[in-house]
Amino acid sequence: MLTFEAFLIIFFTLMALIITVSIIYNTVRLGISPMPSSHKAYRTMMQLADETDSGTIIDFGSGWGNLVIPIAKRYPHRQIIGYELSYLPWLTSRLLKQLLGLKNLTVHRQDFYQADLSSASVLVCYLFPQAMQKISDKLRLEQSNVNFLISNNFALPSWQPIKTIQVDDFYKSPVYLYKISNKSENEYI
Repeated sequence: MLTFEAFLIIFFTLMALIITVSIIYNTVRLGISPMPSSHKAYRTMMQLADETDSGTIIDFGSGWGNLVIPIAKRYPHRQIIGYELSYLPWLTSRLLKQLLGLKNLTVHRQDFYQADLSSASVLVCYLFPQAMQKISDKLRLEQSNVNFLISNNFALPSWQPIKTIQVDDFYKSPVYLYKISNKSENEYI
């Protein structure tokens, strides 16, 4: 007969294995692992979001909800949208959204390169250089209402940031703020 303690050990071991396999699978499939920013970088990104006035904020690669949840709480009057392809991080952020009753937050399990940016005012991201190049291309090709982009650690190729803040964290992460709406100011450099 299986004791309750043995059942719990087996259950939590299986859950840990499922989580690990899921993260490894999505890391191989997507070419990048879900990597949260430092808390100081999150605070800096939210500080820069304060400078973006109003409108919808979209997080490309919203992961476990470490940024979209605090942003949704901070800006209850703004629509917040997160995009995440990895299943467990997406599920975690969806559950947190429900538990916290954040009606202004929507989290999609969808490729953000396919996202409709027509309602977006601000994009936030912590991605890798190749993804930033694709985002740069997407912004140049699409006629969107995006006014600002806030990026942790990785610059938007061929665009000039209007502000760069060096975060006092372990990595000395730069956080960039870009003005997007007037594309003629952001010619290739």
